[in-house]
Amino acid sequence: MSKKYCYLFTEGNANMRELLGGKGANLAEMTNIGLPVPQGFTITTEACTQYYEDGKRINDGIMEEIMEYVAKMEKINGKKFGDLKNPLLVSVRSGARASMPGMMDTILNLGLNDDVVAAMIKANPTPEFERFVYDSYRRFIQMFSDVVMEVGKKYFEQLIDRMKTKKGVTYDVELTAADLKELAEQFKAEYKLRIGSDFPSDPKVQLNEAIKAVFRSWDNPRANVYRRDNDIPYSWGTAVNVMPMVFGNLNDNSGTGVAFTRNPATGEKKLFGEFLTNAQGEDVVAGVRTPMPISEMAQKFPEAFRQFEKICKNLEEHYRDMQDMEFTVENAKLYMLQCRNGKRTPAAALKIACDLVDEGMIDEKKAVAMIEPRTLDALLHPQFSAEVLKKTDPIGKGLGASPGAACGKIVFTAEDAKEWAERGEKVVLVRLETSPEDIEGMKAAQGILTVRGGMTSHAAVVARGMGKCCVSGCGDIKMDEENKKFRLARKTYNEGDYISIDGSTGNIYDGAIPTVDASIGGEFGRVMSWADKYRRLGIRTNADTPTDAAQAMKFGAEGIGLCRTEHMFFAEDRIRAIREMICADTTEQREKALERLEPMQQGDFEAMYTALEGKPMTIRFLDPPLHEFLPTEEEDIKELAWDMDKSGSDIRAIIAKLHEFNPMMGHRGCRLAVTYPEIAAMQTRAVIKAALNVRARHPGWDIVPEIMIPLVGEVKELKYVKDVVVKTADEIISNMQSNMKYKVGTMIEIPRAALTADEIAKEADFFSFGTNDLTQMTFGFSRDDANKFLTAYYDRKIYEFDPFGKLDQTGVGKLVKMAVELGRSTNPDIKLGICGEHGGDPSSVEFFHNAGLDYVSCSPFRVPIARLAAAQAAIKDGSCDRKPARQTAKKPAEKPVEKTAEKKTTEKKSAEKKPAAKKPAAKKSKK
Repeated sequence: MSKKYCYLFTEGNANMRELLGGKGANLAEMTNIGLPVPQGFTITTEACTQYYEDGKRINDGIMEEIMEYVAKMEKINGKKFGDLKNPLLVSVRSGARASMPGMMDTILNLGLNDDVVAAMIKANPTPEFERFVYDSYRRFIQMFSDVVMEVGKKYFEQLIDRMKTKKGVTYDVELTAADLKELAEQFKAEYKLRIGSDFPSDPKVQLNEAIKAVFRSWDNPRANVYRRDNDIPYSWGTAVNVMPMVFGNLNDNSGTGVAFTRNPATGEKKLFGEFLTNAQGEDVVAGVRTPMPISEMAQKFPEAFRQFEKICKNLEEHYRDMQDMEFTVENAKLYMLQCRNGKRTPAAALKIACDLVDEGMIDEKKAVAMIEPRTLDALLHPQFSAEVLKKTDPIGKGLGASPGAACGKIVFTAEDAKEWAERGEKVVLVRLETSPEDIEGMKAAQGILTVRGGMTSHAAVVARGMGKCCVSGCGDIKMDEENKKFRLARKTYNEGDYISIDGSTGNIYDGAIPTVDASIGGEFGRVMSWADKYRRLGIRTNADTPTDAAQAMKFGAEGIGLCRTEHMFFAEDRIRAIREMICADTTEQREKALERLEPMQQGDFEAMYTALEGKPMTIRFLDPPLHEFLPTEEEDIKELAWDMDKSGSDIRAIIAKLHEFNPMMGHRGCRLAVTYPEIAAMQTRAVIKAALNVRARHPGWDIVPEIMIPLVGEVKELKYVKDVVVKTADEIISNMQSNMKYKVGTMIEIPRAALTADEIAKEADFFSFGTNDLTQMTFGFSRDDANKFLTAYYDRKIYEFDPFGKLDQTGVGKLVKMAVELGRSTNPDIKLGICGEHGGDPSSVEFFHNAGLDYVSCSPFRVPIARLAAAQAAIKDGSCDRKPARQTAKKPAEKPVEKTAEKKTTEKKSAEKKPAAKKPAAKKSKK
């Protein structure tokens, strides 16, 4: 066979993660640098891909190679599968190239059967060893049944609970060898009952089935959800690692643990982790028993702990990043089972990056590149009010497993969390402990609270990765999951009751506690300054109010890339005027209504320009179809009829006439201005007058209005509306004897606009890609309705991700690239940006950087994400080394500051979200 599908740990290295997966590559690397790793082999990701291509079967050639490597592993370790004198027992673990904690499957203690168990006990008949063997056997039967044969683990948990009740004990470790032997027999009987055949005794059959199970787990629902959320392609596949078992559950002189070289919650440079004696790794991660802090390992196993501390230091220096490690101590001897760059909270990520720079381990560019942009979101959201917390006593306390604040209604299952969230409820998911099957509920919840588990439990690790608030291990909770209630601090909490949790302190509070806006600085500001130095793309924001604009400026936005004027019309003092304009019978009537709106619009724009302090703003003219502004309630229809001296039937007739079967592609955008040019003229007057007034008050601010005409698909449309704008603007500017400049551009959101961008660019000073509509019109489905069928598309691997959340670079991206190339071919100076939701998605930002755009625009809270993603894109392609370092934007002084040249090649724009038909609030009838 020409392609190699298996590698011994001695044959790989850290640079082979695409082939060996992250776990396999790191096991090989640890082997290479001389660490104590049980010697096994890795089955490559290409074997996983081939498994799926072959119809979910391992072909004979690959299976033959696997068995060759089993023989090599047997020789290296001096043990054999099924051998009654020296049996080889192995673990079979997944290992994708990107870390996916808890998303795929692991099988431990493989190779045990009745004969091997009997032979092991015969060779060492001590009660302690006999207990260990039966404990390992019952674990293997349960795990194999659950993971490989998909028999629910609950059946086995029920048998364990019955046994503990029968024996009058609380913990598994209190069961005797005889108890565990009986349990193993019960487990085998349960297996036969559920599967219809005996539990497999041939170790090679066990191995074959386990490998297939790990390959299958790449396609399980929780892995698919995790991949979509973390931009991990399905095509990557997972590797499988087969390695000899070492036993933390051998005796009280053994144990297992998980540790980090730095605190993953705070970033503190101090060994952090947890350890359990007489246990296997699953016990720590699953949270079945509450573990002890890693520091206590020093008293229990002093020599192994000293060795472990040295290994931690070596690994961090080797990888130059905080490491997450799994290890086992067997009879006081240390073995390393895994290392990887550790998952960390956003705050910890920033501190660790800064500390590593200060320690000389990495440079600024590496620090910027090592932070996951989307996790910054968790730093930017509200925290509990400190003033309220001072007056509020917690009702309980767990471990602060993932920082942040969350409050919501209590739910007890992942399914309920998802269902309640879909109908708009904020929920806190409360569980005994979470499992990988809970991922969608954890994602939907505001926060997670668990009764069991420590800082490295499944709930803690996954919540930190998601940026979700999590409190784990609150043992004071008396849980009644079946009846959906729990008791804490002498009070019973039922499903639907409000609770608040603080993932930083671990405190739990009764009811809903007010929150305050997050404040950023320190390491955050330092990393952002590095990002600004290296990025090429500008970052603007999408904002329609001075408050939103100010928030975005605080987060580092360099202007507004999308100001949606229609949002300003829905205010109660304006909706009547816009409705009168829509229902007017003549141009004169329309203009009269628009005269009432103009000063309101002008005031809005003056407030926006003032908040921006001289930074640029792109103002999109009226975009949604007119029927969205009209009343739907009978009371409002009567009021409008009274105001316009019309009958109710007249108004209903107008509403019916404006109704559209497909509003997304109807009478909207520039089509409104073509039909009613007086609308464009009014908006132009409001924009230009506002800019002139603010310039007069702040002569140091270089305000250049940017007027954007939406939904253009034909150059003649743009020219027609542009002529209205230019005529109106020039007249006002001339009358004011001003030299103010302004720009007129368009949104590229119709495929035809992208295809004819060379013609459109002749009439445009700038393009802004409206990727929301461009995605809708390219795919031919509405983002408001797509969720009804996209799940089926994900399940069938037709789509791997939501094209409205992450840019479709193959199709929509091709249109963007085409428009960039065509536009610059006829207008080399045209400014290019994007104002769709994709402007805040890291992978999409990288695409826009590579496509040559000048800026992206996104919602205010995604501005730091876009800044960091833009810097990472420049660092990745080396463009940050081919240009002068970017000057970090400084906050304007109180007195007016002259804007540094128009050469801001990086003006920034923020993610656009087109309004989906906003229904005006009902008004009181005319007295």
